[in-house]
Amino acid sequence: MTSDLPAPRALLFDLDGTLIDSRSDIAAACNAARVAHGREPLAVETIVSMVGDGARALVARAFAAAEDDPLVEAALATFKASYLAHPCVHTVVLPGVRDVLDVARAASLPCAVVTNKPRDVTLAVLAALEISPFFPVIWAGGDGPLKPAPDGVRNVVARLGVSASAAWMIGDGPQDIGAGKAAGCFTIGVPGIAEHERLVASDPDLLCESLAELAAVLRDLTERRA
Repeated sequence: MTSDLPAPRALLFDLDGTLIDSRSDIAAACNAARVAHGREPLAVETIVSMVGDGARALVARAFAAAEDDPLVEAALATFKASYLAHPCVHTVVLPGVRDVLDVARAASLPCAVVTNKPRDVTLAVLAALEISPFFPVIWAGGDGPLKPAPDGVRNVVARLGVSASAAWMIGDGPQDIGAGKAAGCFTIGVPGIAEHERLVASDPDLLCESLAELAAVLRDLTERRA
């Protein structure tokens, strides 16, 4: 029941698969790195299955190599350069995102992004999609430990001036739910890029089938608590 949910004082969002569909652009950058380093391109679906634990882990998986392999270091540089040059060719805001953000704005709920995506690409994508103003606080790849470590969540709630227990962590993957739980947040799973079974297995406090459903839950809750 909506009335049983804790009232949020801040909303924290994962990026890829939660706020945006970035699969094609990630795959294009990853394949650019593979081709530049003498490999054949991979299917988009294959690359998407490797996403979620940061750029280095993605490149290592795409090259079937250890993360500390010199090849991965070189390919990672190529991947980042290619992605930054073309951060938002096919990437779009997912359905329901703008509704959720509008509800948050109307309720004066501050929002933040906690992502494993490199910071420079994160900022470029948010700007290109014109949703940067909703997210004054961002923790991204390169800022510190990646999710599921709770460091990013703890950092952003401190900067927003709220306790972790008063924040909702929203994401499509087990990394997001794990980070939120470890920090003490109320966690919400929304299907996206990550395998649905892994999201369910991460045991979020609330599982929504879509962001539209989340928007409705949030709207009802904020109206009840107004």
